[in-house]
Amino acid sequence: MTASSVPAATSADVLVSFRGVKKTYDGEHLVVKQLDLDIRKGEFLTLLGPSGSGKTTCLMMLAGFEFPTGGEIRLDGQLLNRVPPHKRNIGMVFQNYALFPHMTVAQNVGYPLQVRGVPAAQRRQQIHEALAMVHMESFAARYPSQLSGGQQQRIALARALVFKPQLVLMDEPLGALDKQLREHMQIELKALHQQLGMTFVYVTHDQNEALTMSDRVAVFEQGVIQQLAPVDQLYEAPDNLFVAGFIGDSNRLSGQLRAGAPDQAGQTALCTLALPDGQAILGQAIGKTAAGQEATASIRPERMRLLDPAEAAPAAGSLLRGRAAGLIYFGDHVRLQCEFAQQPHQCFVKVPLGTPALRHITPGDAVTLAFEPEHLRVYA
Repeated sequence: MTASSVPAATSADVLVSFRGVKKTYDGEHLVVKQLDLDIRKGEFLTLLGPSGSGKTTCLMMLAGFEFPTGGEIRLDGQLLNRVPPHKRNIGMVFQNYALFPHMTVAQNVGYPLQVRGVPAAQRRQQIHEALAMVHMESFAARYPSQLSGGQQQRIALARALVFKPQLVLMDEPLGALDKQLREHMQIELKALHQQLGMTFVYVTHDQNEALTMSDRVAVFEQGVIQQLAPVDQLYEAPDNLFVAGFIGDSNRLSGQLRAGAPDQAGQTALCTLALPDGQAILGQAIGKTAAGQEATASIRPERMRLLDPAEAAPAAGSLLRGRAAGLIYFGDHVRLQCEFAQQPHQCFVKVPLGTPALRHITPGDAVTLAFEPEHLRVYA
């Protein structure tokens, strides 16, 4: 796992600890490989990754529906490896909501309390409080079949919160909702998390959802955390090409490294990437780099701008010259697609509407893109 430069959590801050956790289903292939992860009290942590990356398996092991093949999982210091789900103080929200169709909303929400033997009068009070949290008090007597998808999602959340758990786990709970409702529920969930101060662990493959809601994000690929960081650091400073490509949009340029330029601390901060067409650009060297290595540079589309021919050109190393390949209208901006000689991928830049340099561009025209070298990350 790659460590990111965020303050280390003290033992008092840690609610959940994974240490050396492995998981295999067939005895041969590890779905989760040597996982070390601390989840902090009160944080909203998202496990993000493509299908089969191991994120859901980690959530299922934490919930108790799967047991680790090796290593330890602890909740507030208690070893969980063989503790059954109903004996963990954890709330769970599933993608399909998993509501009992023969029970009313109030009975569904109160079910965890009934299992725990909470007296009826206390149950009624806690059910009301939980429904109030999700603004569903007036639906207590209805059945799940009488509710919309968004309403069922709220009831599933109320059921997870009703017994005031230490930890709430969510497995793609917004996956079945339409785009507009999904975005609305993202805002509601984040507000609810801030209001309650509980620890939320959320699984999704939707990068925008992760960036919108989370305090930190763990990016999974092939059973390994590729990067664990706050959302802004994850987006602006990805540790490797997988994270750069999976989180948001990124442009890629391939070339060969030349000697780097040392910063004031004597460490290589900027390097030169020689492109196959003879252009040379400056970028930030990531990891161990050496002259002569093949390398790939990554930069966010919004960190590049279309240079007006009348504008004074920035310093050498901060320019890319190519040709326009197409323009796509996006409402608030135009996505200008660009081609560069001997590059396998097109690049694109988000150009605000009304930009003078955009007025007369047609596919095939020569274009110049400008950028700041610190925004171009070069991976050997």
